[in-house]
Amino acid sequence: MERREFLYEGKAKKIYRTDDPALYLVEFKDDATAFDGVKKDRLADKGILNNRLSALFFSLLEKKGVATHFVRTTGEREMLVRALQIIPVEVIVRNIAAGSLSQRLGIPEGTLLSRTVLEFSYKDDALHDPMVNHYHIYAMELATAEEMAALEAAALRVNEVLQPFLAERGITLVDFKLEFGRHAGGILLGDEISPDTCRFWDSSSGEKLDKDRFRRDMGGVVEAYREVLRRVEGA
Repeated sequence: MERREFLYEGKAKKIYRTDDPALYLVEFKDDATAFDGVKKDRLADKGILNNRLSALFFSLLEKKGVATHFVRTTGEREMLVRALQIIPVEVIVRNIAAGSLSQRLGIPEGTLLSRTVLEFSYKDDALHDPMVNHYHIYAMELATAEEMAALEAAALRVNEVLQPFLAERGITLVDFKLEFGRHAGGILLGDEISPDTCRFWDSSSGEKLDKDRFRRDMGGVVEAYREVLRRVEGA
């Protein structure tokens, strides 16, 4: 697969066209950002770890009936994906109160929610990805009612698959965010699934194994990501 022109650079990835218009190359960077890019750093091998973890999670989800953009890895920090028209609605799935949910609603961090909560944000860097509800989404014509139903069903299915899979490996899936896109008349899960986009806690100690270690200056960020990969791979 031949890499063609550069398309887009986000906080953690670069996207390139290929010689097949239906496929893109995603390159995972070592850049780490938090608080809308206010806090920045480069963490050696983070891109490699997130590429491997995303590939593993996408492959697992495909086997469990969740359609994703993932095709295959093409290098230690690159994967080949199906080209998507991104739906600008980020889906946040919450099992345990943490982060902004705790701050907004005053629920102590670590509180097990009585049911899974879905939240939505409008993907717009200039507006800092504000939270939206279905009324906003339909009024702004970001997605149709059918598409939102598909996004919600897929997000809950991802949760159903990943929660027990990670629990068997001593990891609690606290919350995570997902992005979806349109492809060939359908909707596919896109972006990545990694400690950058999920909160992973050690099931026994509660130790954070995700990007919160960077956000909160806890140190050991790459080591935590590497530990997640070790458990997921079963090494």
